[in-house]
Amino acid sequence: MADIAVGAALSVACGVVFWGFNFAYASVSPLIGAVLPGLASILHGFWYFSGTLAVLIIRKPGAAVYVNVVGSLVEGLLGSQYAMTFVLLSAALQGLFAELPFMVTRYRRFTLALSVCSGALTALEYGVYLLLFRFQGVAFLSPRGIIHMISELVGGVLVAGVMSWFLYVAIARAGVLDRFESGRAIRGAIDA
Repeated sequence: MADIAVGAALSVACGVVFWGFNFAYASVSPLIGAVLPGLASILHGFWYFSGTLAVLIIRKPGAAVYVNVVGSLVEGLLGSQYAMTFVLLSAALQGLFAELPFMVTRYRRFTLALSVCSGALTALEYGVYLLLFRFQGVAFLSPRGIIHMISELVGGVLVAGVMSWFLYVAIARAGVLDRFESGRAIRGAIDA
């Protein structure tokens, strides 16, 4: 039951981040895209970091999908310029791909390397998803398509992978997760 409550709280917080990021992205992406078409994809990790963070904190199957989908619903309630069917399908897929590296370990290992792998897999999924459903006029092997995918992967690794790991560590060190295995693992490492 506590996992559901933590997931709900994390979902709301991430939903607010998604909503705020919509405005920031709308302002900044045209400037970055003017420098190099496709480069703005480096920022997309802010829309899917929540999946990796959810698995690191909750450590249960389905955590990433749950937090992503509920967070996207919160974003939609606050107001989003994106179609909710697109957002919810995307959120579910991102959650699934964020969980894959942890699924392989049967949710027994939670490391920076797995976090980075989670961010990279989510970026790969989202990059392909965008090329298929949002950027249909951009070929996979065109210069813009290649720059988009490289930027997506770099952003996924840095934001969804590395940032999520250090955000999780900071939350755990603050003692917020002391009642959870994820918090005790970090606190135990500090005390050792």
